[in-house]
Amino acid sequence: MDADTYAQHLARFKQNEKPEAVLVIADEPERIRIAIAWTNLDVRHAATLTEQSGESDGEIWSWLWDNSLYSLQELMARVGVSLSEATFRKRLDPLVGNRVLYPDGTLNSFVQRYLRERVLKLFDAKPRKPAKSV
Repeated sequence: MDADTYAQHLARFKQNEKPEAVLVIADEPERIRIAIAWTNLDVRHAATLTEQSGESDGEIWSWLWDNSLYSLQELMARVGVSLSEATFRKRLDPLVGNRVLYPDGTLNSFVQRYLRERVLKLFDAKPRKPAKSV
């Protein structure tokens, strides 16, 4: 397998993402903190990718994550919770399994929009309107 195959599979998942992924983090402050920390983490795919074991979406999704490199300890530190690694993984796994987090360090676009809207509401701000052309 090569990096192009990895990128193609990942792009397919991003093109077919579901808005329901937002429900996994809605009103879940700890999961929100994990999602935010994920976007600030150094995440990349392995230089040498393993052989893909299947063609189903689940098998391909697992393959993408199996070839993803990141520091779990750094993620835990960025989230700022004192949990065992096993307990933290139990919090992280639903975000991975429900495709909230992508194995390239990005988020489901619906989740990203949800988080941005929450920030705007937090500051009681409204998105700027584009300038009118004359």
